[in-house]
Amino acid sequence: MRIHCKIVVIAVCFGVFLLLYFFWGNAADGPPFKEVEEDTYFPKSSGLRNNVASKLTKKTLDELHIPHKQPLTYRKESKVASRGGNAIAKSRQRSDMGVGLGWPASKRARAEEVMHLAVVACGNRLDETLTMFKSALLFSIKRINQWPHAITNKFQYSIYPITFSVILKDVDSLLYVDTDVLFLRPMDDMWSFLKAFNTTQLAAMAPEHEIPKIGWYSRFARHPFYGVTGVNSGVMLMNLTRIRSTLFKNSMIPSGLSWEDLLHPLYQKYKNHITWECLYNFPCQWNYRPDHCMYGSNCKGAEEEGVSILHGNRGVYHDDKQPAFKVVYDAIHEYPFEDNLFQSLFYPLQTKFLDTVNTLCGRIPQVFLKQVEKTMRTVYEKKVVRHVRPPPK
Repeated sequence: MRIHCKIVVIAVCFGVFLLLYFFWGNAADGPPFKEVEEDTYFPKSSGLRNNVASKLTKKTLDELHIPHKQPLTYRKESKVASRGGNAIAKSRQRSDMGVGLGWPASKRARAEEVMHLAVVACGNRLDETLTMFKSALLFSIKRINQWPHAITNKFQYSIYPITFSVILKDVDSLLYVDTDVLFLRPMDDMWSFLKAFNTTQLAAMAPEHEIPKIGWYSRFARHPFYGVTGVNSGVMLMNLTRIRSTLFKNSMIPSGLSWEDLLHPLYQKYKNHITWECLYNFPCQWNYRPDHCMYGSNCKGAEEEGVSILHGNRGVYHDDKQPAFKVVYDAIHEYPFEDNLFQSLFYPLQTKFLDTVNTLCGRIPQVFLKQVEKTMRTVYEKKVVRHVRPPPK
């Protein structure tokens, strides 16, 4: 009997000890209820720390163009509270980035690198169009990861009506070119002009001429035109987002006036109501045409840096009026993708230019070849091109 009583007493004491241990353990692990309540959104700290945290967070969000949101409750906030205001700024920065962007920063950076190239091809201009795309690929400094098997699928394309800003609602910006345009340097360099736009500019074009005395608009136009010599739309960089959201001035609509009555008197009346401020001008070497050399060299940018984009208007790729332009077009058109750029493109180009020295444009081969050589060297230095010949049959 005594043994049973002792066992019961020991069991009761052990149970009481376990209960006391359980209650003391919970009290030691958790802070008072009031403290937990205060820590729900932000830790109770000095005013200086709170100000620093809010300023850091606001600056970070402003740089990322993320709208400010209501503070969120985080799972590990009680631990962050002990580290001060800076830790909170970092924690909120990470959480808000995830909510605001919707995808990781690395994916967003890759999305911003996409460049859109648009062209309008009609009638027999298909061959010119394919050669234009070929030049854009040849002088690209971005490595193409994999060539599709079929030759016709070397690039992805879509066909749309000409109203780019209405149809391409998911496209922020694009570069429009005529079919008779050839890239002689990476398209990335042209794309960088978008960063030079001010708050009002929504498109970029090059002047039609550099010298007013030989310009078509300055000599013959009987209607308003941009600047002193007008602009050429064969190469046009457009911010479609801005174009879609811009309300254009409409003060040039005449009432009760014939076309002959408009002319320059109307221009003088309405010249302040034309949206000149919406246009950005890039240099002539980005839209180099026969007019820049057939009357003597008059594009200083091309003389210093070389031609960046060649525009063979007037049909010069298909006749003998300007052989210097035809030489460049034929060289790119006939170049096989799997061959060496220097051996199969640049050296033949140099040789063929010797036959054009008796023409005004052919006298300055360095203007046509400078950017070609520079881009080819960059392509090889960056190991952009990897030649993979088809296996022998």
